[in-house]
Amino acid sequence: MSADGIYNKEVSMITDRFYLFALIALVLILGFLSYRILRPFLSPIAWAIVLSTVFYPLFALATKYIKWRSVASLITLGIILLIILGPFSYLTYLLIKELRALTDYLEAERIKALQDLLQHPSIKPIFDKLLSLFNITEAELNKAIADNISRFGKEVFGRIMEGVANIVTSSLNFVFMAFSIFFFLRDGPEFLSKARDYMPFSEEQKDRLVKRIRDIVISTIYGGVAVSIAQGTIAGIAFFILGISTPVVWGLATSIASFIPLIGASAVWVPAVIYLFIKGAVVKGIALAIVGIFGISLIDNVLKPIIIGGRTKMPILVIFFSILGGIKLFGLIGLIMGPLVLALFVSVIEIFRSVEGGQNA
Repeated sequence: MSADGIYNKEVSMITDRFYLFALIALVLILGFLSYRILRPFLSPIAWAIVLSTVFYPLFALATKYIKWRSVASLITLGIILLIILGPFSYLTYLLIKELRALTDYLEAERIKALQDLLQHPSIKPIFDKLLSLFNITEAELNKAIADNISRFGKEVFGRIMEGVANIVTSSLNFVFMAFSIFFFLRDGPEFLSKARDYMPFSEEQKDRLVKRIRDIVISTIYGGVAVSIAQGTIAGIAFFILGISTPVVWGLATSIASFIPLIGASAVWVPAVIYLFIKGAVVKGIALAIVGIFGISLIDNVLKPIIIGGRTKMPILVIFFSILGGIKLFGLIGLIMGPLVLALFVSVIEIFRSVEGGQNA
């Protein structure tokens, strides 16, 4: 090859490399700007994705009888809104009412029940050793516990009321969510098809990634949400029948706790059983233990394996931190979006590993 040919080849390689770096920089800049544009709407979009996925089987059933996808999407959206604005709104009202009552109780009673619990004969020796270990008096500890729990109750109630009071933002987010649900349902297959075409992978790798995404969605959304709702409902009903105060609050706490790895819903009902036994309500404690073992926790061991089957599972530690990070980034919807996003990231990394392995082979 002549000197001019070598020179032209080197210039061409430098030019191609420059265009590649320029393209990467342009993609990163535009991606960052796109994120900044969409960031105010991440929460309603995330809720729309989850609700669209949960109710897509209903939309698919509607399309069998309705020719126009827009009409089927509108009907499905109407059903979703009825569920949200009907029972969910009433449960939200009960939740706020019970949180206010719980806050007032903590403020008025100064956690007298907790103080009585610490004086129980089976707990008093341990309690005295702890006081001696930390070199504090019982009066100082009682005051600290009362102040902090009362402050916590006020803060939780204040945050919820602050969110409810911000009607304008909440209403706009609700409208954006409903708007997104309509288009996610109607144009979902077309959107996914275009997203598949944009993936810089081979057809085999695309099929593997699509299957992984499907498994993750079923595991995270259907498995997690179905189990959460079922456990929270059973727990709320059980607390109500047993006459335990604020059953809606405890039902919601059980639903949220069901996403916690290893512990799950038992983080709520087991302490409640222990408290009932210590207070002398043995019959109620036994009844709640039976419901907890053969009802609330059994659902997690029966319903979730049926839904998830042999699909993709992530390590428990990864799930735990993805849930915490998801809540911090997305809010409550992060219980679902956190593990979902992290699992997708792991899937893409695995594809790149397989590609690199194929090239090095």
